[in-house]
Amino acid sequence: MDETDPDGDLVRRIGRGDEHAAEALVARKLPRLKALAARLLGDAAEAEDIAQEVFLRIWRHAAAWTPGAARFDTWMHRVALNLCTDRLRRRRELPLPENWDEADDRDAPDAALIAGGEQARVTAALASLPDRQRQAIILTYYQELRNAEAAVLMGIGVDALESLLARGRRALRARLMEEGDD
Repeated sequence: MDETDPDGDLVRRIGRGDEHAAEALVARKLPRLKALAARLLGDAAEAEDIAQEVFLRIWRHAAAWTPGAARFDTWMHRVALNLCTDRLRRRRELPLPENWDEADDRDAPDAALIAGGEQARVTAALASLPDRQRQAIILTYYQELRNAEAAVLMGIGVDALESLLARGRRALRARLMEEGDD
């Protein structure tokens, strides 16, 4: 077993084609990967697609993985984060439908918040944050990564991450207080 990386032994075994090692890694990592993707994308089905793609990449690249540069878990989270970012970019690039400016006669957006309770309020407030702030909060609070690990995943310094966290928390607090006043 690799002393520096708790997943090192499994990854090496996967690199040799060990299906049992792949099953063990999936059992160990799948819930956190799906939770990360679901929080970033807001869609459970897309989160499952992302997790599946991450594990396919692990299977394909495990033989070439070399320990030491970064923990395997950090690399895996980076892959998931990149895939989620790509999905979010593609969503924004979709052309608007012809009737995009017609009146929307569905329930008001706050109706779902009132009906869904506190968790729905927090989820909606989190979704309203800019992408980088949302990523920082999800990685540190929901994925329970240390600031240094989250900063590496996001490709920024710890100071920049802490700034994103501070701005994100302020924005969440303001959004939740606004909704509480309604």
